[in-house]
Amino acid sequence: METIVRGSERDTTNAHVAARPTIGLAVALVLTLTGNSEGQGRDVCSKGARAQFFACQSEVKASRFTGKAVCYNASDGARRKECLAALKAAEREEGVALCREQRDARLELCDALGEGPYVPDFNPANFDTDFANLTNPNPYFPLAVGNRWQYVGGDETVTVEVLDKTKLIAGVTCVVVNDVVEEAGETTEDTDDWFAHAKDGGIHYCGEISMNLETFPGDVPAEAELVDVGGSWKAGRDGDQPGILFPAMPVVGATYRQEWSIGDAEDVAEVLSTTYGFGTAPELDELVPQSLAALLCANDCVVTRESTPIEPDEFERKYYARGVGLFLEVDPEGGEVVRLTDCNVDPKCALLPNP
Repeated sequence: METIVRGSERDTTNAHVAARPTIGLAVALVLTLTGNSEGQGRDVCSKGARAQFFACQSEVKASRFTGKAVCYNASDGARRKECLAALKAAEREEGVALCREQRDARLELCDALGEGPYVPDFNPANFDTDFANLTNPNPYFPLAVGNRWQYVGGDETVTVEVLDKTKLIAGVTCVVVNDVVEEAGETTEDTDDWFAHAKDGGIHYCGEISMNLETFPGDVPAEAELVDVGGSWKAGRDGDQPGILFPAMPVVGATYRQEWSIGDAEDVAEVLSTTYGFGTAPELDELVPQSLAALLCANDCVVTRESTPIEPDEFERKYYARGVGLFLEVDPEGGEVVRLTDCNVDPKCALLPNP
């Protein structure tokens, strides 16, 4: 269900200036994995944020030289000059500014989450292995095999299904949740998410493989092609760490990392309410369809604010209902709404109002 977000989003596609790894990022990774003394003292989180800032600057420079090579290949001198001028402006206005904004956003997170290294407890003994017999099923994030949800937002339709399939990651059994995004009847994204269910009821995010697809005009036959796997990550690979997708006991004000793949996936969530019902918190009613909230929320819905320092100017609110799970996602800045239109997890699914 995480992937209905940016097509989460994807969360890095537009924010990256060039592909990783860079020298700066590689150094930061080595320090993390080797336990270098620079990473054992104070301000570990802040030092990492600044290391990522230097890596971002390196990416901007690398992208500039690649762009110059493209410009030099222009058909005539006028086009070449125009291309180089546009490249310089884009670097100054977008690349460098974005690096600073990402650094500042990461430093703010360090204030909220603390300066210690991010090394979450991922002991296999704390997780369920049988998704047909969960120890404490999370009522706000039902993960029974066969559960299915369908969402509509703008021109996109998103179908999410819990598959009868698991993947062992770092000794922890994760269920595979497939997420397909369609636009005008064509598949644009096909993702497998890997979710672990803790015995206390918490849902942990272990990674994803996201296949971004595109159909090109003039192709015969017109078939969607794999163009990238941006946003893909996996706990235990290249320093990636698991996150908490939804806590066992949501507490207002709690902030937690949902995923941790430096430079690729750094989503963070904050719990805004555990008692939401339409009209109880006017600031949370923005863009919320009243009929949908009235059906699913008896002053017991959970609302979270989700963001990523990779895209520091963007955030979204997500709404979860007991027994149903995620039913709404809104982007207050862009005015976009993604809402649940069909599901098979609860009798209320048959009563969902039309968009």
